[in-house]
Order: sequence, then C-alpha cells, then structure tokens
Amino acid sequence: MISNKIKEGISGNINIPSDKSISHRSIIIPSIAKGVSEVSNLLFSDDVLHTLEAFKSLGIKILKEKNKIIIHGNGIGSLKKPHKNIYLGNSGTSARLLTGLLSSQSFNSTLEGDKSLSSRPMHRIMDPLKLMGAKFDNSSGTLPLKIIGRKLTNAKIEIKIPSAQIKSGLILAAINTNGMSHFIEKNITRDHTENMLKSFGADIDVIKNGSDTSIYVNGKQNLKATNIEVPSDLSSSAFFIVAALINQGSKISIKNVNINPTRDGILIALKKMGGNIEIKNKRTLCGENVADIIVEHSNLKGCELEPEMAQLMIDEYPILSIAAAFADGTSIFKGLGELRVKESDRLELIRLNLVRCGCECEIINDDLIIRPSKVYNPIENNIRTDFDHRIAMSFTVMGSKIGNVIINEADSINTSFPGFIEIFNNSGGNIS
Repeated sequence: MISNKIKEGISGNINIPSDKSISHRSIIIPSIAKGVSEVSNLLFSDDVLHTLEAFKSLGIKILKEKNKIIIHGNGIGSLKKPHKNIYLGNSGTSARLLTGLLSSQSFNSTLEGDKSLSSRPMHRIMDPLKLMGAKFDNSSGTLPLKIIGRKLTNAKIEIKIPSAQIKSGLILAAINTNGMSHFIEKNITRDHTENMLKSFGADIDVIKNGSDTSIYVNGKQNLKATNIEVPSDLSSSAFFIVAALINQGSKISIKNVNINPTRDGILIALKKMGGNIEIKNKRTLCGENVADIIVEHSNLKGCELEPEMAQLMIDEYPILSIAAAFADGTSIFKGLGELRVKESDRLELIRLNLVRCGCECEIINDDLIIRPSKVYNPIENNIRTDFDHRIAMSFTVMGSKIGNVIINEADSINTSFPGFIEIFNNSGGNIS
C-alpha cells in the first residue's frame, strides 16, 4: 500500500468504527450474564471476531441481526468445554481476558494465536492469577497456553504491571469465584470492564485512596442481561485527528467518540502541542463518557510528556509521534517501555520508520526523542510494520504529509480498523 501526499487536507464528518476495547467486553460480559443482550454498533474487526468465535466455541448462542448481535447468556459458570483449541489471531485483549475468565471454569482449555501474539508475554496475567490458585500447563510464558480450569479462591492482589488487560483478567476470574476479591492498582488503567460490569449489576466497588485504587469484586453473583450501544473508538479517531492537525486546509468532525478519562491522554497531549481540538456535546452512553470532536489544521509545537502520561495513552504514542514529527521543536516522550511488548516492539519501529522518513529520532532508555526536519526527503520510504496495525496506520498518516510512503503488511489494519483506507480516502486522503 502506498500513502501519497494530499494537497487540500481532509474534511467532513468522519464515521469512526466502534471502540475495540468495549467491543471485546460487549461479547464477554453478556456471555456470562443471565438472559438475552442486544449489542449495537459492535466493531467487526479481526480481533473482535476472534473473541466472538471463542464464545461460540464455549457454548454461547450468538446471532447477528442487521447491525446488532444477540447474545444468549446462561449466567456465571455456565460456559462449556470447547471441542478444540481456541484461536485468537493477533488479539492480546482476547488472550489476557480469556485467560482470567477460563482459569475459574470447571474444564481445561487451550488458547492459541498467530506468530505475533504467540511472542507476547502471558506470565504477566498468569502470575497474579496463580495467587488465586489458577493452574497452567505452560513453561514458555507465551501462547499456546493450556489453562487447567479449577475452583479459585478469593485473594488480595496488588497489580504490579499497569495494564487494563491484566486487571480485567483478574476481575473476570473473580466474578466466578466465591467471596470478595480485592485488587489494588498503583497506576491508572482503562476501566471499561468495571463500568460494564456495574451496568450488568455486578457486585463490584471501586474506591480511590490517594494514588491507589482498590477494586472489590464479590463473586458468584448473577449478572443481568443488558443492551449495549458501543461508542466510536478514540484510538481509531486519533489517526484522523492527527491527519487533520498536520495537513493544511483540514477540518473534520467525529461524533459519538468515547472520551473515557482513563484513556484520553492523546487529546491532552495534542492540546498541549497546540492542537485546535474542540470537545462538544458531552454525554454518558452505557456508563462511558461520549462526545463529539471538532479538529482543524494547527501549527503544532514540540512538548515533553512524563511517564505518567503513558498510563492514559500507551497505544496512541505511534500516531502522537507523527504529530511530533511535524511540530516546531523537539518532543520528548518518557517512560515508553510498555511499547516494547505490544503487537510489535512499537518503540523501535517508531524510531526506525521516522528515521527512514527523514526525521531525527532516538531512544534513550525508554524515552523517545523526536527532532523534526524542516524538509522531509525520505532516506528509505518502505515502512516496516511487523504486522502491527497501529504502526501501519500511523505511517499512512505520515505519508499523507510527505508522500510516497510504502506501507508493508498493510492488511494488519483489519485487526482493528476495517474500512480505514476507504474512510481516509473519502475524507480527502490519497492511498493507493
């Protein structure tokens, strides 16, 4: 795929796909609730479809009707042993959340993934689950992972690694465990699982005490089926927001975007860089904060972000780095070690590909330093993605500004944003 330079900016009302994180949970939680739930506006990306197929294999009746899916949940502890291994493609969210949920079931199961997912660390969810009595037949710390289903015991666990996937996996294990489990977070992570479980009637309390957050989960309480409308995804919106900010003549509007305060760091960072971003029509949808976003071309300036910002936007650093490449002055983004264990080593791929595009960029420890060029004459315009969708889309946006950028393994985009190319071109982009 080639991302070519655009001359007149991007414009119009952009229809962004549904939130991927919430889409995963919109399958998982109704599947363990009692009754029928209707889910509107689900994201039908590769990752989410793997979660959907996983729950079908676990005995859940899921039907598709027009733009809705209908999930027939049978309650806590009602999942059935799958007839074969559960394949999750490239979806880390599916792997970590299902590891927690399946560890408390009465049957054994095995999770598998593609080459990329099979290289990602699973011990980070396995180790805290073992404190609840979970058992695994695995020596590699990666997929494939055999889960020995068994009755778990409630526990008090401090979550060492700031990760919504780890936290959510523990919560889903606790939902099917007798008694009160207590999880302590030292850092902010996305709270979509807690929000949705509350809307399904779960006995779950979240108490903040200074910088700590305590999550209390009283297990074996029935969840009530509830209809869900999935909002648009802020992470997917970020590619269009940055494209509008860096390309002259741009003005776009994006509606119904999830602006959950545990993941709105990209908006905070871009505003700090001088981005002309307006948040309008704030409201609540299914327990999540939703708003409309208006963006116009802006003259950005470099900025310095402390490690704490990574808690609010770790997935958005690849596209934020593109904004930084066209800012006035150096940007320093600190504490990005977690980027090394995503779908790829995103930290190194950001550096490598920015350098290939002619930008001065270096990594010192886990800090990323970007020094923009006044004129971009790419040294090598082939973008290495390692089949990482966010790297592919980020450097597509880079190409919209400098032109003739070749994106390798561009089909990785389908894991999170099917239709990205069509939507980008319809708004003024030039991808061939």
